[in-house]
Amino acid sequence: MTTAEEFAPAKVNLTLHVTGQRADGYHLLDSLVVFAGHQDRLTARPSRYLTIDVSGPFAAGVPCDDRNLVLRAAHVLRARHGVQVGAALHLEKNLPHAAGIGSGSSDAAAALRLLARVWNVPLPDSNDPLVLALGADVPVCLRAPAPTQMTGIGETLTDVPPLPSCAMVMVNPQVALPTGRVFAEMHSKTNPAMPPVPSGMNFRDFAAWLSQQRNDMQPAAAGIAPEIIAVLSRLRKTPGVEFAGMSGSGSTCVALVADMDRAVSIAGAIQVSEMRWWVAPAPLLT
Repeated sequence: MTTAEEFAPAKVNLTLHVTGQRADGYHLLDSLVVFAGHQDRLTARPSRYLTIDVSGPFAAGVPCDDRNLVLRAAHVLRARHGVQVGAALHLEKNLPHAAGIGSGSSDAAAALRLLARVWNVPLPDSNDPLVLALGADVPVCLRAPAPTQMTGIGETLTDVPPLPSCAMVMVNPQVALPTGRVFAEMHSKTNPAMPPVPSGMNFRDFAAWLSQQRNDMQPAAAGIAPEIIAVLSRLRKTPGVEFAGMSGSGSTCVALVADMDRAVSIAGAIQVSEMRWWVAPAPLLT
């Protein structure tokens, strides 16, 4: 019996400009998406049936039936190609839920990558309607670890110039924020788009450019979960942090630092003083 594995890295929205809302209710976004080297792990063993079980620090509450996005992705891929076998899937859940870092979407994208290899079938493109139907963040997660500009409702993905090497500290105050509720609380849903990502930036240039951008969901998220304000304040006062912002719809906040040594040191200090927060240092993947 052989076991194959795939990783599902945290998806981080370093910017999130909400530029409009379609008649069908979907919001239009303009976002710089990157991926962090802290991730869920998905494995597959041969099986007649398609099943999943879950372990890890955030396994609680993850369904093991067809509500699970990993299983939904697997069923869709199997049906498209008429695959006659299944797979025994195991998800090691290291990323928090409803945290603005796309953990479920990244898991689904990892399932597509993994099972395309295991079943020897073509991997769908990120612009395939099958992928978008799984969720707005699944197409960009399928491109991981490549930094990407994501526009539209998540279906338009564009390469960006190479980003400088750096690291991050992800901090979540252990408050779940459903995306739908944050969108509902937003006051303005028609805002300016993100300017093009400049090329040739060093780390400090990159941090300075990010500081001029926005996460248009942050005010609404902070109104629902004031803990976000405390996290951002702590990060911005920390020596070595060049930029700090909220990822996605929250409540995970991300600080950018020059290297992993600083990220580990800062994460350790925060975790000691805030034992209830989830804190994870990670490299920015490129």
